[in-house]
Amino acid sequence: MTDIDTLIPDSRRDLLERPLFGHLGTIRPDDTAQVTPMWFEFDGEHVRFTHTTKRQKYRNLKRNPSMALSIVDPDNPVHYLEIAGRLVEIVPDPEGAFYVRLQNWYGDPSTTPPANKADRVILVMSIERTTHQ
Repeated sequence: MTDIDTLIPDSRRDLLERPLFGHLGTIRPDDTAQVTPMWFEFDGEHVRFTHTTKRQKYRNLKRNPSMALSIVDPDNPVHYLEIAGRLVEIVPDPEGAFYVRLQNWYGDPSTTPPANKADRVILVMSIERTTHQ
């Protein structure tokens, strides 16, 4: 059993494996929280997000890599999974391929990259602790 298996209970793992929106929280420069609904992908070890280098969330994470993700079960809204972690990697995605993959996973079939593809990156989040109900 890996650390991830002990952090994510079997009863909530499906929340990471379905195309659900997560709410990603970061810390602004004034130490207030910014929370935004986001597409994400769980690779079995990390959570990955598509983003651009031109937005506030990116600047927040460059300054303070702490982040948290909350996912609510739409079939049973009192069930949720919260993941706390850190930004551990920024992967350039100048063709927007990861964006297109998530776009398709979330039900909007397309092969067209976004207009801002040159600024696209993949934000990679570690999973350090979780809470759930």
